[in-house]
Amino acid sequence: MAEGYCVKCKGKKEMVGPQDVVLKNGKKAVKGTCPDCGTGMFKITGKA
Repeated sequence: MAEGYCVKCKGKKEMVGPQDVVLKNGKKAVKGTCPDCGTGMFKITGKA
C-alpha cells in the first residue's frame, strides 16, 4: 500500500484505494484517500 501525509489529520497514513497517475510534466504520483477522515491524499513518487 502507498503511504502519504494527511493534511487534515497531520500525520502519515496508508492510503485507501491508491491509484497511480501521471502528471502533465511526466512524473508519477499516487492518489488516494485518508482512512480516518476521508480527505484526498496525494504523493509524488518520482520520474516516469
